[in-house]
Amino acid sequence: MANSAARNTNLMANAIRALAMDAVQEANSGHPGAPMGMAEISVALWARHLRHNPANPHWADRDRFVLSNGHGSMLIYALLHLTGYELPIGELKNFRKLHSKTPGHPEVGITPGVETTTGPLGQGITNAVGLALAEKLLAKEFNREDHAIVDHHTYAFLGDGCLMEGISHEACALAGAWKLNKLIAIYDDNGISIDGQVQPWFIDNTAQRFQAYGWNVIGPVDGHDVNAVDAAIAKAKMSETKPTLIIAKTTIGKGSPNRAGTAKAHGEALGADEIKLTRAALGWEHEPFVVPKEVYEAWDAKTEGANLEADWDAQFDAYAEAFPELAAEFTRRIAGVLPANYAQVAVDAVIKAHSEAQTVASRKASQLALEAFTAALPELLGGSADLTGSNLTNTKSTAPLRFDDAGVPNGGRHINYGVREFGMAAIMNGVALHGGYIPYGGTFLTFSDYSRNAIRMAALMKQRVIHVFTHDSIGLGEDGPTHQSIEHVASLRLIPGLDVWRPADTTETVVAWTMAIGNAQRPSVLALSRQNLPYAPKTAVDEIAKGGYVLAEPSEVGLKKKAQAVIIATGSEVQLALHAQAQLAKSGIAVRVVSMPSTSVFDRQDREYKLSVLPEGIPRVAVEMGASDGWWKYGCAAVVGIDTYGESAPAPVLFQHFGFTPENLADTVRVVLKKA
Repeated sequence: MANSAARNTNLMANAIRALAMDAVQEANSGHPGAPMGMAEISVALWARHLRHNPANPHWADRDRFVLSNGHGSMLIYALLHLTGYELPIGELKNFRKLHSKTPGHPEVGITPGVETTTGPLGQGITNAVGLALAEKLLAKEFNREDHAIVDHHTYAFLGDGCLMEGISHEACALAGAWKLNKLIAIYDDNGISIDGQVQPWFIDNTAQRFQAYGWNVIGPVDGHDVNAVDAAIAKAKMSETKPTLIIAKTTIGKGSPNRAGTAKAHGEALGADEIKLTRAALGWEHEPFVVPKEVYEAWDAKTEGANLEADWDAQFDAYAEAFPELAAEFTRRIAGVLPANYAQVAVDAVIKAHSEAQTVASRKASQLALEAFTAALPELLGGSADLTGSNLTNTKSTAPLRFDDAGVPNGGRHINYGVREFGMAAIMNGVALHGGYIPYGGTFLTFSDYSRNAIRMAALMKQRVIHVFTHDSIGLGEDGPTHQSIEHVASLRLIPGLDVWRPADTTETVVAWTMAIGNAQRPSVLALSRQNLPYAPKTAVDEIAKGGYVLAEPSEVGLKKKAQAVIIATGSEVQLALHAQAQLAKSGIAVRVVSMPSTSVFDRQDREYKLSVLPEGIPRVAVEMGASDGWWKYGCAAVVGIDTYGESAPAPVLFQHFGFTPENLADTVRVVLKKA
């Protein structure tokens, strides 16, 4: 029996190797080395520990698996195919081909069973921290004695590259601080990267590093010994207060006579001759993409997965009978559906902001909006990268999140991420991917550069993650050009699938929050001011949600004639536009002011609406305290912007210095009209 089991594990591991090398060879592109080297690790986890159901990749209490070293994507594709997910062999043959379910790196929403999109190294393990955090918080919120409906692990595979990326430090330090004992990471310690042996440039003592974070560290273990890895995982699952790192020593490209243990195995096809030799060395006598029946039977997880989910369903039914309101709330939250009263909460918040017409910084307006939304939506999970008092992301409903010595969270909903902007952004992605929470987090807009790649990944994955970026312009003042955002809003607007909002006052800020919370398929950015912004009078608020709208016609400054020009403004510069409109009116020049809090949302409107806001044949001038390039797409005759870095001085001095005055904007309109 033991020999049969050993033979099965060898066959199971070699099936992964064969599929990986065949698919990469077929595509003539990819990374066969990691899948071949991690085959036994995968057998230990997926065949002996992972709780999942191939028939339902979205089962709420499944274990989460993250392949952080996503270049080894054929590993997860082989596992999903072999265990019974809806990923037929034809999709493996189409690896890296157009419109296949097996893209070059794993992508959530493309391949059933893939939990997160991993490509940029380090973000996968950071997403895993977010997944594990969401599990722990939901368990605290919903579990009751004898009714543990949230009780699963998060597993992550990672490699040297993930550990070299700085984001892994940010995330893993937080995982230790948060005592995420159900997070288990397995480090593929093969000592090879694209450039060769990593020893000359990667000398970290990884075990001591993670021990210093507050993790359990197991190993090194032989990553090619299924039983050794199995035992390490079993030990890791016993941890009560610490996440665990299992260090598994492996040989990259194991099985390949001439490529194993070399950089050649990392990122290129083995070649037909080497694959032939590898088949012989492994004793794998089957044709490419052929897996024998006994191997499929050994890997098949469909029956066990169905039984696991059925057991959980029965547990949940008992839970629902004992706690019907909690069960309904859990179901709603996991589905990502907003509360039934959300629309009314949003309307009330907009009406309140419109009627009170407060003069406050838009960062303060954001906090006022959050007071209403966090009180009504328990799924809002906030935070800040050590700038809570500046970002104003905390509310009366969101106490600071803390963990006791036993690792039990206190129920707080505001996370102190520390100075870890990139880690915060990617952890929020993991929280959103898990389900049950809508994460938001704050820092200064200029530090969005640190977060940018995780923001991009949120957009690629279509996740509802909200970034609160304050201190949005040279209005920051004396801190100078290192902190003054010049190109940041413009560059964020370039990210497909990201909604960028730069509101001008309290009402626009509430609408921005309403839209960000309500959009389940897009991340959002709110770029907010440090300086106070007067309320911009408006007769209606419905069209704010369209991203751009007519704020003030010439009639509102005493001119009874059609607009001769349009000023497009956003954020704090809306006030500048209104003052310029008033000055021009004194000269008999009629100007329409358009407030455009979100170009990305405005651009999605139909042509008829856009032309009603920006009529053809009327000169347009845009004004924003930032890079001017993006505004020319609206056919502007001029843009009052800033295409240099800022200066250190009080904000009013900077506005004057860089020409952000009503007089300069009015003069710009006059010049445009003369040329028209």
